[in-house]
Amino acid sequence: MWLYFLIALMGGMVLPMQAGLNSVLAKPVGGSYVASLLSFGVGTATLILFTICMRLPLPSWQNMTSAPWWAWLGGVCGAFFVAVVTISAPKLGAITLVAVVIIGQMLASVMLDHYGLMGFSQSSLTMTKALGCVLLLAGVMLIQIN
Repeated sequence: MWLYFLIALMGGMVLPMQAGLNSVLAKPVGGSYVASLLSFGVGTATLILFTICMRLPLPSWQNMTSAPWWAWLGGVCGAFFVAVVTISAPKLGAITLVAVVIIGQMLASVMLDHYGLMGFSQSSLTMTKALGCVLLLAGVMLIQIN
C-alpha cells in the first residue's frame, strides 16, 4: 500500500513541473494547444519506448473492442487536463494551480466513489471524508491570502 502512496506522491509532484514546462514550451511553438499536442507526442513516444523495453504484450483487437466505448475517453480527459494546466499555469502560479486542481479532483472523486462510477468501488461519503474536503478547501483559501 505504501508503494502506491509513494507512486501517487511522485505523480503529484510532476504535475506542477509538467504545467510549467508546457507553459514555457508554448511560447516558442505557437501557443498552449500546440505545446499540449507536442507534450502528448513526447509522452506517447515515451510510453511506446517503455512498452518495447519492458517487452509488454500488446492487447488483441478483441480485448480492445471489449472495453466500453466511454473507457476510451481517458485520452480526451488527459488532453483536456494538459491543455488547461498549460494555459492556467502562468496566470495562476504553481501553488494556486495545484490547489484549484486538487479541489476539482476532490469534487469529482467524491462523486465517483460515492456512486461507484467509472470503475471505482462504491464508497459512501462519510462525515470524515466531507470534513477532509472542507479542510482542503480551507487550505486553498489560506493559500490565497497574501
